[in-house]
Amino acid sequence: MPDSLPPARRYRLAHLRLPASAFLPRPRRYPFVHLSADSAFAPPRQPRIVRSLVLPLLMFGMMMLIGYSGFLVSEHTGIGNLRESGARQMALHARGVESEIGKFTFLPRLLEMEPQVAQLLQAPSPARRRYVNHYLDGFNDRSGSRVVYVLDPTGRVQASSNWDDFDSYVDEDLSFRAYFQDAIVGKPGRFYGIGSTIGESGYYLAHGLKHQGKIIGAGVVKVRLEAVEQRWRQAGLQAFVSDENQIIILSSEPAHKLRAVTPLSPARREQLALSLQYHWWALTDLKTQRREPLGPGEELITFPSGERRAPGGVRYLALSQPLADTPWRFTLLLPLEDIRRNATSHGALAAVLFAFLSFLLIAWNERRKVIATRLAAREALQKANNVLEHKIAQRTADLRASNRRLKAEVREREQTELTLRRTQDDLIQAGKLAVIGQMATSIAHELNQPLAALRTLSGNTVRFLERGKLDVASANLTTINQLVDRMGKITASLRSFARRSDPSDSRASLTQAVEAALFLVEPRKGKGPLTLVREFSDCQLAIDQTRLEQILVNLLSNALDAMQGQQERILTLHGEPGEHHYQFMVRDNGHGLPPDTMPRLFEPFFTTKPAAQGGLGLGLTISASLAADAGGSLSARQPDGGGAEFVLTLPCLPTETPPHG
Repeated sequence: MPDSLPPARRYRLAHLRLPASAFLPRPRRYPFVHLSADSAFAPPRQPRIVRSLVLPLLMFGMMMLIGYSGFLVSEHTGIGNLRESGARQMALHARGVESEIGKFTFLPRLLEMEPQVAQLLQAPSPARRRYVNHYLDGFNDRSGSRVVYVLDPTGRVQASSNWDDFDSYVDEDLSFRAYFQDAIVGKPGRFYGIGSTIGESGYYLAHGLKHQGKIIGAGVVKVRLEAVEQRWRQAGLQAFVSDENQIIILSSEPAHKLRAVTPLSPARREQLALSLQYHWWALTDLKTQRREPLGPGEELITFPSGERRAPGGVRYLALSQPLADTPWRFTLLLPLEDIRRNATSHGALAAVLFAFLSFLLIAWNERRKVIATRLAAREALQKANNVLEHKIAQRTADLRASNRRLKAEVREREQTELTLRRTQDDLIQAGKLAVIGQMATSIAHELNQPLAALRTLSGNTVRFLERGKLDVASANLTTINQLVDRMGKITASLRSFARRSDPSDSRASLTQAVEAALFLVEPRKGKGPLTLVREFSDCQLAIDQTRLEQILVNLLSNALDAMQGQQERILTLHGEPGEHHYQFMVRDNGHGLPPDTMPRLFEPFFTTKPAAQGGLGLGLTISASLAADAGGSLSARQPDGGGAEFVLTLPCLPTETPPHG
């Protein structure tokens, strides 16, 4: 401020506040020039309109492209993850099918061990046929197969386990079957087909029976594999098994069974019809809309909507691998609905995110043009916001992927645990059935005596009624009623013992279990005196009642078998209660246990019994497993007085006291 101004003037200028626009240069005005819309100086409007139309179309196209790209990437990634998890799942279930088939492969060879079978094939007679029929019936019950039968060199059935059924195979000509043609020339016969008698499907295992190096016939075992399909349905698995003819023989979907995986030519279809392998079944092709091979053992299959009740068809990732020791293939169908749904969501999310970012960018650009003074701060803030949103989206995607992986691992482990638990239950049930099979002959003898008495008494009762001797008839009817009650007790005990146990019920009575077990092994006591020593008191144990009975039946049966041939048989049942556990000892005065068998005593399929007594070697293994599951143990030792002693240790429950009133 110049010093020439007076002080009052300088004071007024110092305190005068002007706006910032007052110091900006003002545009020049030309009052004599008028700019109209038609003037050459007016800005063109058409390019702006074109830009306003092209930009939304371009953004929409880019949004669709990015959404579709996200969909493809997400679908490809999901299929890759599903392929890895499905490969592990396929290998697990394929081993299950191989195990189910493999446990029956040795059965036809065992028929060579029975001399009567070879004698029947060399010199047939009614007595030999009757003996072999009964032997095959018992063999079929012990092995858990469907039918066991023997064929002569001409292919005619000489003896069968179902000799007394309406659909018996006896005297049936089965020479046209492929398994017989392979077995009679020394090859292992493996064949899946539908029976020509009643149209029942099954898996046939045949073996050529030799005598002095010469094949004199064939032994055939027919087994049912529907248990595998039932396990698939219970587990919610979609899978099937196709044989060497590309025909589906096992499937979790009943509509797919006995359909051709690949289209069959008319000549091939006629050949299969003439072979009668599938009886008169119409071998239609598997209905698919589209099949896309991805690699060896991998393809995408789309089923029609009408078959799967889904609009537009349902896509599956099909993984297949061959089964060991068979010409079959196991195929696992993995649904892609969830992957396609997630891919659609990811594509839509990518498109929306791009649209959001695009609109955000446009708004930012427009705002930058309007407010030039805040451009720097707004730009920095926008960049920071974009980085944060990107990190949040990335972190969210990582968390979702980790969550999906954890859920998949949890499902896989739960499925594995369920499979193992079901396998253990099947093994326990097999042990029960093996024990029942060993007792079948003795129980049949116990039932034959009352049946013979019933036949005699019923005939005498009719004659006494005709003669008017009502008191004698009434006495006979009373005796018949007692015999029927005795037979009912025997069958009821067997049914109770054979039923599946309930693991949720963890309470058992020791006295009740001992009485039930003694009743079940009553037919196996044999002839001769038996001294039973009871040195225990009743106790409530923390184990299922049926499982405790199964353990005691196995221990008592082994003790009775060990004392066969002894002049004086003493069976001692001793109990020692503890603070938290109860020890129950089963001691016999038999031949004892050799020292070299003690380390292998509880191994599966290990037995010290001779072949004449039978046994699968699973009783002690299953008993030890049941005791361990209940929190106890099972051990064996040799007492000083000779014989063998098994010690069962189980947790005991506190005694329930009635409430004070």
